[in-house]
Amino acid sequence: MLTKSVILKFYKQPEMQKEIVEHAQNKEVGIRYGDQFGRRPDILSYPRDILELALQGATSVHASEELWSNPLALQSSLNRKELDQLRTGWDLVLDIDCAIMEYSRICADLVVKFLKYCEVKNISVKFSGNKGFHVGVPFEAFPKEISGKLTRDLFPEAPKKIAFYIKENIKEELGRRILQFEQNNFNDISKKVNVDKEKIKMAVKHRDSRWGEQEIETLDVEPFLAIDTVLISSRHLYRMPYSLHEKSGLVSLPIDPDQVLKFEKFMASPEKIIAPMFKFLDRKIETESASRLLLQAYDFEVKSTEEKSAREFEETTISSPVKEDFFPPCMKLLLQGLDDGKKRGIFCLTNFLGKIGWNKTEIELLIINWNNEKNREPLRTVYIKGQMSSFKPGERLPPNCSNEAYYLGIRICQPDGLCKRIKNPVNYTLLRWKSWLREREDNKDKT
Repeated sequence: MLTKSVILKFYKQPEMQKEIVEHAQNKEVGIRYGDQFGRRPDILSYPRDILELALQGATSVHASEELWSNPLALQSSLNRKELDQLRTGWDLVLDIDCAIMEYSRICADLVVKFLKYCEVKNISVKFSGNKGFHVGVPFEAFPKEISGKLTRDLFPEAPKKIAFYIKENIKEELGRRILQFEQNNFNDISKKVNVDKEKIKMAVKHRDSRWGEQEIETLDVEPFLAIDTVLISSRHLYRMPYSLHEKSGLVSLPIDPDQVLKFEKFMASPEKIIAPMFKFLDRKIETESASRLLLQAYDFEVKSTEEKSAREFEETTISSPVKEDFFPPCMKLLLQGLDDGKKRGIFCLTNFLGKIGWNKTEIELLIINWNNEKNREPLRTVYIKGQMSSFKPGERLPPNCSNEAYYLGIRICQPDGLCKRIKNPVNYTLLRWKSWLREREDNKDKT
């Protein structure tokens, strides 16, 4: 537990004061006094403010995920438009929430690994101070706009989409890792998290080369572990790095993202921390390394609702490639060449063609010719070859029309009358193609 002497001794350290104030720049700050918060909005401007607040009884310091031009202008009465005008950006702060620190630690490690898989370079991690972890990506790592919209205005929807995207992609491996950690003992896990054993079991289909498709029992982590999206809401605060935790008496300590699994609670004892070693949300970055993450998170939300749409095409048999005459306006415009968004264009076009009867060789030939003949600045052939090497025609739909990151984003959405009735470019082509087939059959019958 925290005592007055521990609080003052820790917060009087100049290095800690500097880190806290630096982190608070352009953020709304909340000062906690025991079990109550002080007035809001508040800011921190000078390192000496930290010790002064501690002398007045402050125990911890919290900050907003959002960045503001003037945090002191914030009011609870402001509407969305007024908040957007004040907001200059937002940091991605993923709050990993579980009653068992060891499980949170495994989750944090997987989140870091998945972010790296998505080519994000500017990743930071901190122990929350009690049982969880915060994984952060600074706003500067994201593109300034997406689909013609300023990224700074996409709060809270953009970070919520990212959190959902990450959660869905790691949940099976997370269950496997926790189950492995507990030596496949569901009873131990059930007792630790205080959730009925049957509620944390999940049957997953697994295909074995010898025995065929079988169901295996795995761990469902959702009843007891979450990447908390409550934090991802306007003016919600999180505990700042190098701030103390009232219940545990530990420090909310930034740690090495590559060494998360080696972290132990004792490392966050106030008396053990002499000088800051890592930053949380370091803003000194060179590239927008989280661009792919943001784009894929938006795309994933669409794909997760596309399974129903995909089933609509299962009964449609296409024996030969559907010709360009039946393509929607967006695909015809795309084939004329692009100045920007060529990689997104290839993603849309390959999946579109794969769903309307084109084989891999035909698609690759068209893409190469399009790239060299229609684009003023062609993509490197090695990139196209790399994309095509893992591509399987018909495996997935192109993004839905509602996904603004693609057709609107690369300025090829010029809808005609039929577009208003469909959700996906493939729908458009199949409707027109089937209509043409019916007309052809009708004409045959008349003759």
